[in-house]
Amino acid sequence: MIAGVFLSLQGQDTQTAEAQSEAKGLPPRVAPTDYQRQAQAGAVTIAAEFTGHAVPTMQGPLTSEDYVVVEAGLYGPADSRIQISSGDFSLRINGRKQILPAQAYGWILTSLKDPEWEPPEAVESRSKSKLSAGGGGGQGSEPGAPPPPPPKIPVPVQRAMAQRVQRAALPEGDRPLPLAGLLFFQYRGKAEGIRSVELLYAGPAGKATLKLRP
Repeated sequence: MIAGVFLSLQGQDTQTAEAQSEAKGLPPRVAPTDYQRQAQAGAVTIAAEFTGHAVPTMQGPLTSEDYVVVEAGLYGPADSRIQISSGDFSLRINGRKQILPAQAYGWILTSLKDPEWEPPEAVESRSKSKLSAGGGGGQGSEPGAPPPPPPKIPVPVQRAMAQRVQRAALPEGDRPLPLAGLLFFQYRGKAEGIRSVELLYAGPAGKATLKLRP
């Protein structure tokens, strides 16, 4: 089902771009120093925090095994504006020469999970287990049987997660400062194996490098 939602997004590139331009982002923190790291690009201060495979949203955290996330905030002089694009940002992990380009929020949807969502089958399974433990004669799994397939996430849940990520993504286009939002980078490695992280910015404001880890 998630793949179906994603494929429909792929077939609507212009609509995705329009949705990205309408993203509200996250509320900027009071000051750049409220983020993990800060760097200057011309008159613009870029602040950021690495969240790993966690995807923070206003309605609570989501997770993704295939992407890592950076929460970024941009600050400037009073009444200043800047042209923003996710293509201005990239990520270097563990000092590798190959950098990871930031990707539009639509690409992360296929791997999103909500830690608070629990499939109805799990609740039913626990109820049956209690009955079996009480001598109800229930049948358990056969020895050596393959694990059950992962539960299918209902379409309404998928849509709700997609909307949460869309709203939290860093807004693009000509924007007033300050603004903040999420950047997404494809990385399937384990968080424990990430020793160093650098966020690279090269855009209209200039260039900057933020060492987010260590």
